[in-house]
Amino acid sequence: MWAAFRRGEWYADGGEVRAAVVRRLLLAPPPAEPGHLPRLRIRDVRITGRLDLAEAVVAGTLRLRNCRFEQAPCLDGAALGALELRDCVLPGLSGVGVTIGGKCEITGCRVEGPTDLYGASIGGTLHLENSRLTGHGERRGERALHLLCATVGGDIQAGSGFTVDGRTDLRDTSVRGSVVLTGAELRNPSGTALKANRLHIGGNLNCRGGFVAEGTVDLCDARVGGGALFEDASLSAGHGSALRAHGIDVRAEFNLCDGFTALGRLSMSSITVRSRFCFKDSLIDAPAGQPALISRRSTASELDLRFREPVKGWVSLSHTRVTVLNATPETWPRAVRMDGMVYDSLLPQLPARQRLPLLAPPEGFTPQPYEQLAATYRQHGHDRDARTVLLAQQRRLRGTLPWPGRVWSGFQDLTVGYGYRPMRAVWWLCAIMLSGILLFTRWPPQAVDPGKPPHFQAAIYTFDLVLPLVDFGQEQAFSPRGGLQWAAVVLVCLGWLLATTAAAGANRVLRRN
Repeated sequence: MWAAFRRGEWYADGGEVRAAVVRRLLLAPPPAEPGHLPRLRIRDVRITGRLDLAEAVVAGTLRLRNCRFEQAPCLDGAALGALELRDCVLPGLSGVGVTIGGKCEITGCRVEGPTDLYGASIGGTLHLENSRLTGHGERRGERALHLLCATVGGDIQAGSGFTVDGRTDLRDTSVRGSVVLTGAELRNPSGTALKANRLHIGGNLNCRGGFVAEGTVDLCDARVGGGALFEDASLSAGHGSALRAHGIDVRAEFNLCDGFTALGRLSMSSITVRSRFCFKDSLIDAPAGQPALISRRSTASELDLRFREPVKGWVSLSHTRVTVLNATPETWPRAVRMDGMVYDSLLPQLPARQRLPLLAPPEGFTPQPYEQLAATYRQHGHDRDARTVLLAQQRRLRGTLPWPGRVWSGFQDLTVGYGYRPMRAVWWLCAIMLSGILLFTRWPPQAVDPGKPPHFQAAIYTFDLVLPLVDFGQEQAFSPRGGLQWAAVVLVCLGWLLATTAAAGANRVLRRN
């Protein structure tokens, strides 16, 4: 092994190597043979004892392939030029505060204990492809990969073949490049599968292409310089949150779409998405009456809610602000809370009657969603659709009033449609006027002064009765008797009600314009 080191060649004899010999070789290396670069390269051996390189300084690259470690190596506080572990079996790995100038490869390995890289500083890319990490804490499945408060100068490549049985912890870690978990499997069903609070990523968080997480994925207060991409990913957390991302800031798109599946609720309040926030063709499996998607007080350029099928649990979008809301009635969630939500436009363009079922919150009537939908229609020149929405708002409000208010509200709806159907009042007045004219033509009232009676005009007399602020002198000159008196009282009352309701409707029209 010493001779191979001096020549920079691979040492592989299939036997055993003592960890103490490897340590001595790295800390007190022999001189290189002329014309060679000394490097430690070991493969196909079993390393006995504990390889303790705590606080050691190793200028070159430590490369070990297809090796079996008897005890977990200790790299705490060490400074390495680069680290390469390929196809190795380890009972654990401790690298608290390790500094690696170049890349760090732990690929194709099986680590049967905690991999602790707390506070590590890696100058290049961290490779974890095709490795299986298993935690053995107080409960099996805990403490599998700890990469807390670490700094990675390149990417974290932990894609296809990367499997973790236990918790993956990336809290307060800074990654200059992207975090790639495409096809990875993180399993911790009883707790958190990925804990990445306050994770800072310069590029993308790539969890596409069959990424699986059994347990909660926690991205609260994370910062993603690119996109958070979960297309075709599968998250499950039983009765808890499959995804928690409160306060996350995504500079590009946040895609939970194109085959994304969540077994459990998604909790993502107070988030900021600079581009599209997408749920197109996604499935959120949450029981009816239970929270399925919570995204309150959030901001996005576009929100796409075209789910694969309607969400059974309730969805909360309260006080969320988006520029474009893309939703269709066929896939709209069955219970949505939209109080305080603001949007500038709706896609696809549909008539108001198809949009009205979207405004029925599970807890009861709230006026703001109706006002917002009407304002959006009016902003885009669809005033008729806006009036339809506001009319539906008044009808929904009627159910919350006491019975006198419901009676008056129903009369306003029947007569002028709360001012949003003003032509109704015209037709009602015409019908009342015609009825009065026919009635008093057939049975004219008696003159008050029989000695000097004016000429009776049934139409003018009816106008005097029905229109409260009009006086043509006929009402004062003639007085009905018996049944005609009651008919006149009815006409006067209907005239006052219609006039009051028409005035309220006209007031709404003027305020609307």
